[in-house]
Amino acid sequence: MSRSRLRALAIALSLALAVPAAALAQATDAARALAADALIVDTHVDAPGVLVSSWADLGEAAPDREFDYPRAREGGLDVAFMSIYTSARQDESGSAWQAANAQIDAMEALVARHPDRFAILISPGDVERLREGGRVLLPLGMENGGPIGDDLSQLAFFHKRGIRYITLAHSGNNRIADSSYTVEKRWNGLSPFGREVIGEMNRLGIMVDVSHISDDAVRQAVELSSVPVIASHSALRHFTPGFERNLSDELAKLIAARGGVVQIPFGTAFVNPQAAANTRDWFRESLAFDRRNAERVAAGEPALDRKAFADQWAKDHPKVEAPISDVLDQIDYAVKLIGVDHVGIGSDFDGVDGALPEGLRTVADFPNLIAGLQARGHSDDAIRKILGGNLMRVWAEIEAGAAAR
Repeated sequence: MSRSRLRALAIALSLALAVPAAALAQATDAARALAADALIVDTHVDAPGVLVSSWADLGEAAPDREFDYPRAREGGLDVAFMSIYTSARQDESGSAWQAANAQIDAMEALVARHPDRFAILISPGDVERLREGGRVLLPLGMENGGPIGDDLSQLAFFHKRGIRYITLAHSGNNRIADSSYTVEKRWNGLSPFGREVIGEMNRLGIMVDVSHISDDAVRQAVELSSVPVIASHSALRHFTPGFERNLSDELAKLIAARGGVVQIPFGTAFVNPQAAANTRDWFRESLAFDRRNAERVAAGEPALDRKAFADQWAKDHPKVEAPISDVLDQIDYAVKLIGVDHVGIGSDFDGVDGALPEGLRTVADFPNLIAGLQARGHSDDAIRKILGGNLMRVWAEIEAGAAAR
């Protein structure tokens, strides 16, 4: 290497070291160009539940949301898995099935309103055809298996409605699996019914999503599934000790060894140690509050004020601000730990009450993420895999596995 070239590199390095990490992740022309050209797949956007509770036309600019069509196009987002989320409370009350169908209806209505801007995606083989004209494609993922109840035939029903992955449980143990958030586990992993669920999902071609479930349930699901599994929005516990919601190194490597993919989220609660600890404690104390409340009501005593409980919690635990580097650190570590062929992104936009790192606040911000990855030395080919290539490969394998049965 010439002396002038060495000097240029030294100057560039000194300038880089003088610039804050957040500034290094600001979108460059090269990052915007890659965002526009690459297939970007986000496996977790919580727009459906928000849409049902507070309507907005997501085909137009919706400033109070993190996902809408104009900003998706600005950020280069091509495929956004819409999260059909139901809570543990809805599961317990028997309303999860209704809530899930209402959200699917909302997505179908959105597409019908804007057929030139959106399309429901049910197969990876349809991507190129459907995204012509600049459409953003909306496959559906079910966050929490509660809506199927204890009826295995509901899997085929929801598959027909477009569901292409199911997160087995969410914040509470359910009929299928134990949750990562609970202290007391019900099944020590998967239930007997949960094992049947995985077999039927494999048969239908529904991706098994191990985000949110306990360590034992993750391990059992990966080992039981005849095809790779995904973690639709799980970060790595290496950065958040004691937070079971994130994956241990061992489990991340097991998912990768079986051909699966770990989709890194952007939410501060997953990528920042203090925010993760707060989130863990919130779910534990919230579940304990609900248990106490149920016992009081059963005993004929007045119900406790849940809003007051939540307000006091928020006062005692102020919002944690995080830089974009927290997400970049997660991706860097994941690539080194399990290989670039097994890492993707699952933002959790519209699902974390705005608790997102600086520079990754909406779907318009994917170029900032790309700029950060480029600045850290990831090649454009590697970044394309992370942005969506890996997930699409795994989805195609799962679909093919179902077809071969």
